[in-house]
Amino acid sequence: MATDDSDRFLRVLRGLIRPLVRILIVRGVTAPAFYRLLKSVYVEVADQSFRLDTDAPTDSRISLLTGVHRRDVKALRLAGDDGWEAARAKSAIFATVLSRWRTAGAEPLDRAAFDALVAQVSTDVRPRTILDELLRQGLVVARDDELALTADAIAGPASEDHRLVFFAANLGDHLAAAAENLLADEPPFFERAVFYTRLTPDAVDALEARARELGQDLLVTLDAESRAAQDAGRTDPANSERYRFGLYFYREGADDT
Repeated sequence: MATDDSDRFLRVLRGLIRPLVRILIVRGVTAPAFYRLLKSVYVEVADQSFRLDTDAPTDSRISLLTGVHRRDVKALRLAGDDGWEAARAKSAIFATVLSRWRTAGAEPLDRAAFDALVAQVSTDVRPRTILDELLRQGLVVARDDELALTADAIAGPASEDHRLVFFAANLGDHLAAAAENLLADEPPFFERAVFYTRLTPDAVDALEARARELGQDLLVTLDAESRAAQDAGRTDPANSERYRFGLYFYREGADDT
C-alpha cells in the first residue's frame, strides 16, 4: 500500500518522466515493452544496492522490495547484463580519443601518431578497431598518409548508437547525482541551476549564446586539467574513479508544453 510520502513522490515523478515517455513513443517503445525493461532494472538495482552485508539478496527479498513476482525475478537475474556497461565503456574510449586529438591542436596525424594517441587512452582495444569505427562514422578521414578530424568530430558523436549511449550516460549520471542529493541529509554532489521566466525570445537568444560561450570555455579548461591528472596517475593503483560534469540549456515558450 502506498504511503503519503510515496504518493507525493509519484506526483513529482509524473513530471520527471514526461519527456522520457515522449521519446519512448517517438521510438515506438510501447508501455508493455517499457514495463518489461523497468522490471529488469528494479531487479538489477535491488540486487546491487540493497544487499545485507555482502550477501546477495534472495529472489524472495528482491520480490518483496520491488513488487516483481519471484518467478520473474529469477528469470531476470539469470538473463544477466544487457551490454550497457560495455557500450558505455566503448563510447568513452572514442570520446576520449577525439578529445585528446582536438585539444592537442586537431592537426592531421600519421598512423603511428594515431596509434600512440590511442595507446594513451586504452590498451584494451586495438587502434585499428577504433580507427575503423571513426572512419565509418565520418569523424575521421584518410588523406594520403595522414588521418584528419572532420567537422562532425568537433560537434560530437555522429552515430546513432553513440548518441544513444551518451544520452543515457549523461542523463543517468545527472539523475544519479540528483537522487543522492535528495536522499542525503547533506547533499554530496554539486548540482545548481539558473532559471528565469517572463523573458523575451531575443533576451533568451542572447543568454543562450552567452551560456554556450561560458560553458564551452569551462569544459575545455576542465578537460585539459582532467587529462593532466589522468596522465599523472596512470600507474597509480588507486586510479579507479570516474566523474562526469555536464552543462545544459533548455528554453520553453508558452506554446511548447
